[in-house]
Amino acid sequence: MINRKTKREIELMNEAGTILANCHKEIAKMIKPGITTIEINEFVEAYLKKHDATPEQKGFHGYEYATCASINDEICHGFPRNTPLKEGDIVTVDMVVNYRGGLADSAWSYRVGNVSEEADRLLKLTKEALYIGIEQCVEGNRIGDIGHAIQTFAEGHGLSVVRDFSGHGIGPTLHEQPMIPHYGTSGTGPRLKEGMVITVEPMLNLGLYHSIMGDNGWTARTVDGELSAQYEHTIAITSEGPLILTEQDE
Repeated sequence: MINRKTKREIELMNEAGTILANCHKEIAKMIKPGITTIEINEFVEAYLKKHDATPEQKGFHGYEYATCASINDEICHGFPRNTPLKEGDIVTVDMVVNYRGGLADSAWSYRVGNVSEEADRLLKLTKEALYIGIEQCVEGNRIGDIGHAIQTFAEGHGLSVVRDFSGHGIGPTLHEQPMIPHYGTSGTGPRLKEGMVITVEPMLNLGLYHSIMGDNGWTARTVDGELSAQYEHTIAITSEGPLILTEQDE
């Protein structure tokens, strides 16, 4: 079943999204060689507590952290760790914020110091792919329109689209129907309707799209060791077009 939200529910999710977006803006100031992702995780825990919010993914199916922190060839669900980030790394920080029952979800990829031209291009194009997908999030379109737009753009620039993980509906729980693949055929899938709230979160790779699962049962990596990046927003479908609940005003 696809849950559609009331205006009040979307307002509450927007408040959660504002907290989340502002937290990401603070993280951006922290990212530099030598910092650890466990330090970032601890900052997020403290930041959310200060703003009367909680990390929704902590405890989800036994997950222990407030954030996921995926480095270089890690596609998603990387565990925060004590290993310092190095010059040239890229790291994706993903979190879900619960504010008074309203949920918001956003991942963002960051450059650690100066990165290679190849890594920089991957991040720029992945972020652009996110907004190309969001352009399709209008009432009356179908879910396949989102994936088709992202896949066409990404593959047109020589990047691959991860198939094993997708966006999703959100609220009142973390993962709801419908699933939002970032590849596919336009004109297919459920129709987007006012009141739906979904995530669009393309994960693009420099190499093959295939993933392998790590020993911890959570962290997915690229099968060929190539870099992966991800950008994600939570989107409400409205009669006036897509409303980005996690926008960072960039």
